[in-house]
Amino acid sequence: MTDGRELFDLVQTDREQSRFQTLNWEGTFQDYLAILEENPLVARNAWQRLYDMILSHGHAEPAKRGGVKRWNLFNDPHGGGHDAVFGLDNPLSRLVQTVRAGACGFGPERRVVLLHGPVGSSKSTIARLLKVGLEEYSKTDEGALYTFRWEVDGESIPSPMNQDPLLLVPEESREKVAKKLNEGLRREYRLKIAGELDPVSRYYYQLLMERYAGDWSKVVEHVKVRRMVLCEEDRIGIGTFQPKDEKNQDSTELTGDLNYRKIAEYGSDSDPRAFNFDGEFNVANRGLLEFVEVLKLDVAFLYDLLGATQEHSIKPRKFAQCSIDEVIIGHTNEPEYKKLQSNDLMEAFRDRTIKIDVPYNLSFEDEARIYQRQFRRRDGLVRSIAPHTLEMAALWAVLTRLDEPTHPNLTLLQKARLYAGEDVGGFTREQVREMKHESPREGMVGISPRYVQDSIATCLVSDRHTVGPMDVLDALEYGLLHHSLISNEETRKRYTQLISVAREEYEEVIKREVQTAISADREAIDRLCGKYIDNVKAYVTHEMVVDGTGRERDPDERLMRSIEEKIEIPEARKDDFRHELMNYIAAVHLEGQTFDYRQNDRLRRALELKMFEDRRDSIQLTSLVSTVVDPDTQEKIAVIRDRLMREFGYDELSADEVLHRVAGMFSRSSSDSDGEADAA
Repeated sequence: MTDGRELFDLVQTDREQSRFQTLNWEGTFQDYLAILEENPLVARNAWQRLYDMILSHGHAEPAKRGGVKRWNLFNDPHGGGHDAVFGLDNPLSRLVQTVRAGACGFGPERRVVLLHGPVGSSKSTIARLLKVGLEEYSKTDEGALYTFRWEVDGESIPSPMNQDPLLLVPEESREKVAKKLNEGLRREYRLKIAGELDPVSRYYYQLLMERYAGDWSKVVEHVKVRRMVLCEEDRIGIGTFQPKDEKNQDSTELTGDLNYRKIAEYGSDSDPRAFNFDGEFNVANRGLLEFVEVLKLDVAFLYDLLGATQEHSIKPRKFAQCSIDEVIIGHTNEPEYKKLQSNDLMEAFRDRTIKIDVPYNLSFEDEARIYQRQFRRRDGLVRSIAPHTLEMAALWAVLTRLDEPTHPNLTLLQKARLYAGEDVGGFTREQVREMKHESPREGMVGISPRYVQDSIATCLVSDRHTVGPMDVLDALEYGLLHHSLISNEETRKRYTQLISVAREEYEEVIKREVQTAISADREAIDRLCGKYIDNVKAYVTHEMVVDGTGRERDPDERLMRSIEEKIEIPEARKDDFRHELMNYIAAVHLEGQTFDYRQNDRLRRALELKMFEDRRDSIQLTSLVSTVVDPDTQEKIAVIRDRLMREFGYDELSADEVLHRVAGMFSRSSSDSDGEADAA
């Protein structure tokens, strides 16, 4: 039998012990002043610390021109990306700018930051990332902060609100101390010593001042400073408040309450030692307080927020105003916010809020990343998810959130592609920005990601080995019949029609992939491209083409048009297209580079479609829907299947399913063509 030493050594390490000692540092008030002289940032207020925490994680520059920075904190670095927020770079940028302005003391520090958006739009996730970020930051050297306790007559009395030891500095000396701290501090904000001691600390401060006849240096000898680590679970510097039944909730949950057992000990209910400073405002001091569904609170609770934001103070029962230093973030849904707007009695609260809209994603690529994060392959997951499954679900979700295009030549699907950053002929990035400006409500309505995630989860526990796009789209459509948040039959009908749009888009996607797999002979496409370029060059320069036998002939107009028609170049535009192509090739050669058709998406697509057309009959893909397939065709289809698996990520079952579906599409297309011919 082993003694467990090997496992024990894995748990207890010298590094962990050293870290514990660092995070539990204690010293005198003078030791604390020495720390401040070395690192004045220890004296930051809550807004400044929150801003520096966000900055400490860095940011990524915008991927597209005209975009905004993506702040890395919202990639959930502390949770392995599990709670990463995608597609909300603009709202998050505005949030960071608000925190920055608050850190500089420009006004937002006296407001409630109100995250407003539909259900499931990541409001609570954003608040959670800020809280976790603060917790982890307080454990670092850069984010260190300190509080204190009193050592009086053998008793040890902690500051009940974990206040900064600098509040022990007398009022008349604060300006000089702050000036010294700001010397050489290269920050866009300035450090200040603001606020008053909490009632308990004030009681002991005055007691000792009387004992030592006003000798402040003697008073602070009774002060023990310690390192403070923010922790929501321990209710230190991070608070969360959420509405409950009005009968079971009162304002003491925010500001603390009397300790009736201690009243007899101290003889008065106004003695600060007989009060529990354990309300959410109290425990969140020095950090952040989150109000969950803030506008569902009773009006009496919202009044407490007015003083907490504007004056940075709260009013505990039986005591004077008490200073607080914290960032207050609330979040709310649309119905509650509309009530706030229509309630004249809440004008003061509206005036003290900074509303930041947090909409749903309008890019289906970003929406798909949410589902990929949720359903990425985990150990024990026996079913696989076929390619495009999550993307098609995301596309449908985004379509439900978009307004119908006002431009006559733009479909809703094309609009979704533009919002995802794809190119749609005839539309510029500036026009996309104008579309978003014209539809400010886009993303505030539509299907929640939670509904889509629930439908995908339902498919994953089915008996199918592979879950594909059609399975999920079917589940989404079926679920609309029972969706609790859709009461309007017109809305339900519209969402159902958009399922059909997503299905059609999926069929187009897999058809292109099968076409690419069939025409994936690179050498053959290279030869076809060479022939096309030779003919275009001869056409543009009014020369003859020299064929493989050395004979001269006119440019092959049929070949050129058979390729150009694949990308919808009309007869009237063929000369322009050919001249543009030759100018592009010439510019590439002037730069000392070699022309590669694969870098020109339109030309590459045209060549692949031409190659597919030439080979489709020899592959006889439509034979897949028949009962008998000859060995030669089976071998060719196996090659296509392998290409689908290798290049597009299918497994064998999902590749076969795609081939059968595309074969059925070609079979129907062939039947329709025959029917039209017979009718003629």
